[in-house]
Amino acid sequence: MVVYREQPTLPAPASQTSFVGWMHKNLFSNWVNSIITLALLYFLVPQLWSLIQWAFLKSDWVGDNRSQCVSGGACWVFITNRLNLFIYGFYPESEHWRVNWIYALTALQVAALLYPKTPHKSILTGIFFVVYPFVVFFLLYGGVFGLDVVETHKWGGLMLTLLLGIIGTVAALPIGILLALGRRSEMPIIRSLSIVFIEFWRAVPLITVLFMASVMLPLFLSGEVSMDKLLRAMIGIILFESAYVAEVIRGGLQAIPKGQYEAAKALGLNYWKSMGLIIMPQALKLTIPSLVNTFIELFKDTSLVTIIGLFDLLAVAKAGLSDPAWLGFSTEAYTFVALVFWVFCFGMSRYSMYLENLLHTGHKR
Repeated sequence: MVVYREQPTLPAPASQTSFVGWMHKNLFSNWVNSIITLALLYFLVPQLWSLIQWAFLKSDWVGDNRSQCVSGGACWVFITNRLNLFIYGFYPESEHWRVNWIYALTALQVAALLYPKTPHKSILTGIFFVVYPFVVFFLLYGGVFGLDVVETHKWGGLMLTLLLGIIGTVAALPIGILLALGRRSEMPIIRSLSIVFIEFWRAVPLITVLFMASVMLPLFLSGEVSMDKLLRAMIGIILFESAYVAEVIRGGLQAIPKGQYEAAKALGLNYWKSMGLIIMPQALKLTIPSLVNTFIELFKDTSLVTIIGLFDLLAVAKAGLSDPAWLGFSTEAYTFVALVFWVFCFGMSRYSMYLENLLHTGHKR
């Protein structure tokens, strides 16, 4: 005869408790945590309230000049009046539709590639990495299909920041993979060349690389060949970033157990098939956090191009502050720029965490 005994009711899991329960567990679990929580609230709440008042409650949003900023809070009129400069730089206003098409196409491409259930993703990837860069260039630069030519010195703002960040990321990743494989190669010449390349670019700060690309690179070209300043900056950024990506990938390759290499050989796979089908996918999965961190740093470092005369998002903000009609609004300008950078960097970080969980197959314990 089986006797069933009534079990005591267990408390709800932490994820299912109420907000009050969460506060009790995380903020007021004992008297020490309670004192710390109350002390932090005492110091932070007034500061947070002052920030909300400055940024929203007492701020000015609509107007044509600084004389309409009379509420005592943030003067977002500066941002709204120069929003086109922040987004398009000095790109001709009549041609803004071309930039808008680039924004829309890029958003669609990236969303399709990031969505796990997108069909024919390999074809879309090939289009994004091979065809799409040419579409972007000819659409922005013009000179074909009746489009007016827009010189690259007129490109700027968020458009230029995203262009440098995306192209730097897309180009540095495959170069970095090849360099990582070259550094681990058994061929002495390939290994030595890879080591010299990686150590050279990692030992030089990016600001120096940009100066070299802007000033010294034309010295190695014949007088009949002229290279655009933006192209020089892109080459410098790609070479610099690929060295860091190579070291990240090399760390992932070293983390793969030796048995995986032996299993690939046992299956009769040659070097490139074993790397492409077995080793490299695992290495890339292990290095997702480090790779994303590297790409976030690249996106933020694009602001350094201002030293060679390119007007990225930060440079456009600085140029606006030098306008006599808008002197004294540096806080609003830098807050807006910081918010834009934060949105993109936070988005990359969150997708990195999502990708880690999606591809998690037992490496974590």
